[in-house]
Amino acid sequence: MRELSLNVMDVAQNSVRAEASLVEISVEESDRDDLLSITISDNGCGMTEEQVQQVIDPFFTTRTTRKVGLGVPLFKMSAEQTGGSFSITSTLGQGTCTKATYVKSHVDMTPLGDINSTISILIRCNPDIDFVFTRTTDNGSFSLDTRELREVLQGVPLDTHEVVEWIEQFLKEQTEIICGGAEL
Repeated sequence: MRELSLNVMDVAQNSVRAEASLVEISVEESDRDDLLSITISDNGCGMTEEQVQQVIDPFFTTRTTRKVGLGVPLFKMSAEQTGGSFSITSTLGQGTCTKATYVKSHVDMTPLGDINSTISILIRCNPDIDFVFTRTTDNGSFSLDTRELREVLQGVPLDTHEVVEWIEQFLKEQTEIICGGAEL
């Protein structure tokens, strides 16, 4: 994939298909440490150890609309080709955690891309699922937790136009603060 944010979308959609009610996405970026880590965890149905091994195989998919599943294997490959690492852990009935760590300065580093749009789309298209998005840089961090939004909104759906606009503006403003005035 040309942007890591598309990998995030793909893995988060796996969480949705696994009937998760909560998906947590964390992007931690450090110029000092020359690392970018992306963690996606959920409380979905989870997988057996055998299924975890199958999910990293590009020639395995549970979907009936295609014969291969490239999302997780490409995510793994993109991390490892930078000298980084990849892990996926899962417990049947409890959920799954996927983590990819990248060496930012490596020539094969894939750009993060528009992670804010990815998060906004995930929330808008899955308004009944809770998402917690945390972004951290050397300059600080912020979080967006849809559970907190639900409390404030008192029944207003997360996919309402005004709510979506607020989410997009919040993500943009907070990203500018922690990324030194420019979105990465």
